[in-house]
Amino acid sequence: MDAAEAYKTQTITTQQRGKLIVMLYEGAVKFLTVAKEKLAEGDFALKGVYIGKAQDIVAELNNCLDPEAAPEMASDLRTLYNFIYRHLNEANIERSAEKVDECIEILNELREAWEQVVESAEAASSDQAAGHFVA
Repeated sequence: MDAAEAYKTQTITTQQRGKLIVMLYEGAVKFLTVAKEKLAEGDFALKGVYIGKAQDIVAELNNCLDPEAAPEMASDLRTLYNFIYRHLNEANIERSAEKVDECIEILNELREAWEQVVESAEAASSDQAAGHFVA
């Protein structure tokens, strides 16, 4: 495989992985939004179920970090994911919509950052494809 093909393969892999990560963030936010609705309705059991679903996603994101690929970023994300997970535990126990909102805010910021990564990878892939056809 030549360098151009390797670059294209890496770009496509980054796009696919990035899109999956964006979807996971979106899922966690969706579950937390429903958890807040259940909290407002006084349905504390279902609130806990939906917070648990969001925590499962956060745990999966944490487990999939690759410290060898980007040690500092992986460390920072691990710290953030651990904070979110603990904060959601507190939100569940304290029935705190504010703590849920804080986690939603962090997850939305992370989602936006990953959307930019995906857009950059798509642009690079598109540029590479255009260059390939021109050459």
